[in-house]
Amino acid sequence: MLSIRHLTKSYAGPRPRVIFRDLDFELAPGEYVAVMGESGSGKSTLLNLAAGLDRADTGSIVLDGVDLATLGDDALTVLRRQRMGFVFQAFHVLPYLTVAQNVALPLSLLAVAPAPATAAVEAMLAGVGLADRAQSMPRELSGGELQRVAIARALVHSPRLLLADEPTGNLDPESAESVLALLRDRLKGSGAAGMLVTHSLAAARTADRIVVLTREGLVAGPSR
Repeated sequence: MLSIRHLTKSYAGPRPRVIFRDLDFELAPGEYVAVMGESGSGKSTLLNLAAGLDRADTGSIVLDGVDLATLGDDALTVLRRQRMGFVFQAFHVLPYLTVAQNVALPLSLLAVAPAPATAAVEAMLAGVGLADRAQSMPRELSGGELQRVAIARALVHSPRLLLADEPTGNLDPESAESVLALLRDRLKGSGAAGMLVTHSLAAARTADRIVVLTREGLVAGPSR
């Protein structure tokens, strides 16, 4: 489903730095993988490359048979809208929209008709336990609830790939545990593949398998 081959990424400047070289990674349909590594190892860079938000120096990233390197910016935007969902540490819930309007954003961008869009939003909010908060504003929600909104928004359009970057970094341990369980449950229920970038072993152990990003590439991580 997602195939990364011989990927090399470096940054130029006064102090040029190679992030990783000749990296390989495979993500099967429906698989949920956690990527760990030290700070600065390139975890978020790998996620951005997989999303087509950054370009590799060499190598290929193929999503559902489409090589991202062959797509221009507009085509990449369309691909992200149609096939990807994103959950970030900072939530990125828009403060001037209601909870329901935030969750509906991917459907609006895909021009889904109002009736099925409303039904999808209602079903997703029920699935994340926020059916009664549909008309609430983000400022009225806790951090854990905001991350639930972000998960609902990321999955409401049934993406093929979910990318999560430290999604519980701003949450207390109890909320983090709840959100991680929900994320796995909704991900598996949707059939999407998922890549979770995290520094937390507890978070990583909610995934099907763990890999660790090192200077030598991706290596098998600790067992769940």
